[in-house]
Amino acid sequence: MKTRIRIICLALVFSFLIASSTDAGVSIIGGLSHQKKTKPGEIYKGSILIKNTGTEPQEIKIYQTDYQFRFDGSNNYGPPGKLKRSNANWLSFNPHRLIIPPGEVSMVNYTVKVPNEPNLPDDPNLPNDPNLVGTYWSMLMVEGIPKSSRESSYWSMLMVEGIPKSSRESSLLEKGKTKVGITQIIRYGIQMITHMGDTGERKLKFLETKLLREAEKRLLQVDMENIGQRWLRLSLWAELYDESGRYIGKFDGGRKHIYPGTSVRYKVDLSNVPRGNYKALVVADCGEDYIFGANFNLKFEK
Repeated sequence: MKTRIRIICLALVFSFLIASSTDAGVSIIGGLSHQKKTKPGEIYKGSILIKNTGTEPQEIKIYQTDYQFRFDGSNNYGPPGKLKRSNANWLSFNPHRLIIPPGEVSMVNYTVKVPNEPNLPDDPNLPNDPNLVGTYWSMLMVEGIPKSSRESSYWSMLMVEGIPKSSRESSLLEKGKTKVGITQIIRYGIQMITHMGDTGERKLKFLETKLLREAEKRLLQVDMENIGQRWLRLSLWAELYDESGRYIGKFDGGRKHIYPGTSVRYKVDLSNVPRGNYKALVVADCGEDYIFGANFNLKFEK
């Protein structure tokens, strides 16, 4: 009985990173997010540049997904156009598959046609806004196709010709033996973001705040959710005061971006604060005078 075991290693590169060369020889030129301020009824265009930094031709495919994330680290790449704020149905692109020669750069062109009214989500339980306001987004995935994959045009060519071209290809077609192999697939997630001008409510919710220990560090963990209508880029920090009201210091928690309906987790390092009782002012600064804050009482016993 023929048995084939295939182990696939997936590497997803998120859009808040700048692309770099990979072992598979493919990189995205520029940032991994495309943002545009526009208005209902407008059309805008752009392009994605993909470079083959390897020594062999690289076949890739491009496809769409929706995108959500939660404070617990979970990510959802669902079918395109299903979320309330998905712009996947507005976006068309070409080509969907291509082969890039070694050292060459290929271009994927896209067009976004913003409707005058939002697309209604398939889920009837989701609330509907009759107007286009705030931020809408989806993902374009750029994924390498290994030669050994049955998706590969190279594999299809071998099937049509019926004659393997080398011992390597011959092993792909050999029957009746157990096959064990590791195939590395590199996948880039490019976030396609549409802002309706400067519209949309900016609103954050503090979900949970607690002290915890990780290794030798004392951390203040803060979970936050965007309950507004607009994408936010927020910096978070904590300002500590002792029981007498004396200012202890400002402790940075980093910077993240967060879409409507998604949530993020911050961890503020307070390891160097002596034990005692403190009042903490946790500040989330979204820029443009949009600042949110909350007060907490903290007790450091060790």
